[in-house]
Amino acid sequence: MKKITPFLILLLFLVSCGGGNNGAGKKDAKKQAEPKFLYGICVDSLNVVEGQVQKNEFLANILQKEGVSYNTVNYIDRNCRKVFDVRKIKVGNKYVFLKTRDSIPTAKYWIYEIDRTNYAVFQLTDSIAAWKGEKEVITKVKHVGVEIKSSLWNAMAEAGCDANLILELSDIYAWTIDFFDIQQGDSCKVIFEERYIAGDTVPFGIGNVIASYFKNKGEGKYAFSFEQNGRKEYFDENGDNLRKAFLKAPLNYRRISSKFSEARKHPVLKIVRPHHGVDYAAPSGTPVQSIGDGTVIDKGWDKKGGGNYLKIKHNSTYTTTYMHLKGFAKGISKGCKVKQGQTIGYVGMTGTATGPHLDFRLQKNGTYIDPLKFKSPSAEPVKKENLEQYKQDIAVLMQILKEH
Repeated sequence: MKKITPFLILLLFLVSCGGGNNGAGKKDAKKQAEPKFLYGICVDSLNVVEGQVQKNEFLANILQKEGVSYNTVNYIDRNCRKVFDVRKIKVGNKYVFLKTRDSIPTAKYWIYEIDRTNYAVFQLTDSIAAWKGEKEVITKVKHVGVEIKSSLWNAMAEAGCDANLILELSDIYAWTIDFFDIQQGDSCKVIFEERYIAGDTVPFGIGNVIASYFKNKGEGKYAFSFEQNGRKEYFDENGDNLRKAFLKAPLNYRRISSKFSEARKHPVLKIVRPHHGVDYAAPSGTPVQSIGDGTVIDKGWDKKGGGNYLKIKHNSTYTTTYMHLKGFAKGISKGCKVKQGQTIGYVGMTGTATGPHLDFRLQKNGTYIDPLKFKSPSAEPVKKENLEQYKQDIAVLMQILKEH
């Protein structure tokens, strides 16, 4: 996909808001004269029969009830798996038969929609063959503005927005807005891409969020999509990155004594159970740091073997836990704010442990993820050599956000 420039965004936005109909009659007449294609096949002389995979329905059930022989079904099952393995058809997915208009119709093609854009075509007559295709996807630039009365989710839903747009916004603003603390009277404006299958009037998903303005607690926060170093990130009106980087590790450690695992044999209890963290072996008393800015949401003793522990909420997406601590740093209490790199406690072996270490855990949206595989988002601002171009680009976007 070609890069959408601010000028093109403005043009597409204006077109999506309305346009003239000059010459519409001529265009319609021309379209009527053109052959009709479906899945890349001319269907002017064929009947289109649509269906949906039902529960406990397989390829043989679907094809044989339309008169396709068992030999053809068997051939497709055995010889077309490199194109698409028909054993993987899913309940609820759409399929289409293209049939002749003879007195006794014959199924010439069976098309299975793998997802909203990809499909597999199976030629059922003459020489049996199969191939994959992809529907044409059209991207339109859209704009939405909402005022929050109860929640962002409800406001966006009332405006007819895709739920994924809300998830995108929560990810973009994860470091600057707590989406669990949005108040009545807050507002949001977004310029984004909506994806359509060619010929459809109903979108099937969203593309890139191009720009947004979120007013939270009386403070406005811009976000603009900009690509540098081959990576798309979001920056504010000054070119500062909206994301803050995490520290790679919460302490200076000697070695990793145990990694993230869904089935680890506990060194003390001798039973196999999940270990949703990373154990960093270090001398007792080694300072433990918070990997990012956040709020202490829990402090105490873990009865399940974690000993002294702290839990820090960094934003609406990420939470970290620090276990087996010898003790806590001065001033650390539930509800207090901490900064990235601030000492919050000290390595110990409280609870169920064979030696001094830190059990560090990272959660994303409430689910434990492997800290060693987690790629911390970059906090690099727009580079100086790109800043002038960036300011020119966002000027158009800011104008659209202010006017609509």
